[in-house]
Parts: sequence; structure tokens; C-alpha cells
Amino acid sequence: MEIYRFIFNRLEENTMVVCGEPGRCVVVDPGYRSDEERDALEGCLEKHSLKPEAVLLTHGHMDHIFGVADFQKRHGVPVYMAPEERSVVDYYQRVTKFGLPAADPGFTTTDISDGSLIEAAGLSFRVITTPGHSPGGVCYLEEAQKAIFTGDTLFAGAIGRTDLYEGDYDALIKSIMEKLMPLDGDIEVFPGHGGPSSIGTERATNPFLEPFNEREEIPELNESTVND
Repeated sequence: MEIYRFIFNRLEENTMVVCGEPGRCVVVDPGYRSDEERDALEGCLEKHSLKPEAVLLTHGHMDHIFGVADFQKRHGVPVYMAPEERSVVDYYQRVTKFGLPAADPGFTTTDISDGSLIEAAGLSFRVITTPGHSPGGVCYLEEAQKAIFTGDTLFAGAIGRTDLYEGDYDALIKSIMEKLMPLDGDIEVFPGHGGPSSIGTERATNPFLEPFNEREEIPELNESTVND
């Protein structure tokens, strides 16, 4: 598995092209907003002869979905999202935040739930529901590749904010502690903002998870798999 990461829009959101079998990929949270950002993503697909097979949405905040409608029209791919996030998408059509315009809501979605399995690009992503940052936030775990895409649930050294629409701090902590921290420590974490980490690193050092931190050997990240 190889990952190409793009940092898009004013909120510096991570859009990731996740490559499985040769010529096949999925895109996590296409948040491009400008023509230049769109062209950068499309250029990557063309350069590496990649055909996208799905869009995986971790949640419905505008910085993560700016490019979804356009991308679906261009490539005709299914867009996977928890149904609880539709209210979030709708809310941010009425309320602006951070001086950003509303995202285009004109995309169709395929509902997912806890334990759903998405097979695409020769990869298998298990959906882990992690409400808190938003009501229908999810993470996507590729167990064979030891990788999890956490959106705005868990960051390197931080957790998602809960002061936005329908955020819930207690629910977020419960999601992280019950759903993510029990995972194998060598699973690499690819968040929606910032650089990668690992479950072991966050379990041992994330200050927002104190007093839950436990000492353990922190695995080295295979940084060669991530391309900015």
C-alpha cells in the first residue's frame, strides 16, 4: 500500500490517495477547493495511472468534503459516509464557519455503520464508528496493511475538537479509548490534519489521553509509505 497525501484548503486538511493493487486506489476525504488543488489531485492520478474506485469520508465537515461532489461527477465512484453525517452537511449549508463558503452537497452517499467492510482497490477497510468530533464520525482500518485513517477523531499528539455542531467530548473520549486504543500498537495512524503517528505512540504519549497513557515500546513509522 502506498499513500499520496495532499494538504488542501485554508484549514490544511489531509486528502489521501490510498493505492492498493497496481492502478487502483481510493481517496479519503477529498477536500480540494480551488482549481489548483483539484488539478494537483487529478495530476497525481494521471501521473501514477490510478483509477479511483471509492471515496471514504471520515465525516461531513466542509473542509473534508469540498471536492466530493466534483470528484464523484468526474469519476463516478461511490462515496461512503455514515448517515448521521448528512445532518452535519446540511447544517453547514446554513451556517458558515471559519470564513469559508459552504461545500457543494450535491453528491450521493452509500451508508456505512460500525463493522461495515469496504472492499476497493484490492484493499479491505473496516469501518469503526467514532462519534464525538461529529455524530457520525468514522475511522477506516485496513488491518492487513496495519493502517487506520482517523479523520478528526485522533491526531498525532491531539484529539478532535468538540465545540462544533453536535460535538460531544465524552463521546469522543469513549470512542478513542474503547475503539482505537485497544488496537495493535504498530498500526499507523493517518489523521485528517497533521502528520502520521501510530496507535502505540498515541497510547503512550498523547497528552489528551492522560491519565490513560501506558508505557510501551513505540514502533518506528515506515515513513517511506507516505508521499507528500
